[in-house]
Amino acid sequence: MNFVTDLDVKGKRVFLRVDFNVPLDENGAIRDDTRIRASLPTISWLLDHGARLIIASHLGRPKGMADPKMSLAPAAKRLAELIPNKVVMAPDVIGDEVRRLKRGLGEGEALLLENVRFYKEEEKNDPGFAGKLAEAIDVFVNDAFGSSHRAHASVVGIADLVPLKAAGYLMKKEVDYLKKAVHTPVKPYVAILGGAKASDKIEIIESLLGKADHILIGGAMAYTFLKAQGLGVGKSLVEDDQSEVALVILEKARASDVSFHLPQDHVLARAAEAGAETKIVETLPFPADMMGVDIGPKTVAAYSAVIATAKTIFWNGPMGIFEIEEFAKGTIGVAKAVAASGAVSIVGGGDSVAAVKKAGVKDKISHISTGGGASLEYIAYETLPGITALEQ
Repeated sequence: MNFVTDLDVKGKRVFLRVDFNVPLDENGAIRDDTRIRASLPTISWLLDHGARLIIASHLGRPKGMADPKMSLAPAAKRLAELIPNKVVMAPDVIGDEVRRLKRGLGEGEALLLENVRFYKEEEKNDPGFAGKLAEAIDVFVNDAFGSSHRAHASVVGIADLVPLKAAGYLMKKEVDYLKKAVHTPVKPYVAILGGAKASDKIEIIESLLGKADHILIGGAMAYTFLKAQGLGVGKSLVEDDQSEVALVILEKARASDVSFHLPQDHVLARAAEAGAETKIVETLPFPADMMGVDIGPKTVAAYSAVIATAKTIFWNGPMGIFEIEEFAKGTIGVAKAVAASGAVSIVGGGDSVAAVKKAGVKDKISHISTGGGASLEYIAYETLPGITALEQ
């Protein structure tokens, strides 16, 4: 896979796929520009080296229809504030006016296309649409790691139609760190998985069974594993259709000599809402009218002890209903343990990232992934469609 600095881009039209899927407030203003800033190294390098830069991204889920509320115009305005170069906002993604703007770009100038998902052909990876994106393009650069698990036209389809292609700085950084968790993890390797649904993590867990020394489970997904073993979990969120799969995973973990950890104590509440009365229990079954909302202090201590032994850590998913303050202690405790471990630590997923920020330990994490779903799929499948497209 080429890296952007391997290329001569002076005077060439470069199509750069980024992830400007930024959160907007009710007035259309950007609430957090982290994703724009994340691609600045690649954007700045290309412009500084004379590229005529065409930038593409999606924003939200417009379902193949133009929606002014999901326009990338705010992103164009913010980008123009962050770089000294000329930034033009295109009125569309394809068409005569966009073609004219592409051809009129000077060296060191940037054109931001409108939301590529305004066209249903984007998500279908339609060859005709990809061909229109590739018109008059000399180089394709992918810096949108967070979108690279999607085989979309602006991520995969265009790559086959442009003579030169490469990864940007952000893409390379993401892949380099994830390779450490997939291909060359320094042992002991501890994986921490949380969140609501076990079904979302099955492939990842099965992949980790051949790599990790410890797998620590938290969040509502833990209750699918506990109930599958015949334990009463009250009103806790459970995927009953995953019971057989959960039992198979537990057996595979035993056979693989992987330590598969489930919570030893639990924070219970009658409702998943702020201010709800809670109690901590170490035994099951739970009261029929209560649900698990967080791991308890005994589990935090046990998980922290395992994390302290690690040389490599991969973490995705919260340990409880992290959005509610009373149910966030388990996730915060794990975040602090990861930060204190001294291991190569890779954190992905919105809640996990929010946890390390809230715990005040963001700067002590080796790598915070910009793509939760993409990082999970890379761990599971050891590549992504967007990466494969760059390598072919």
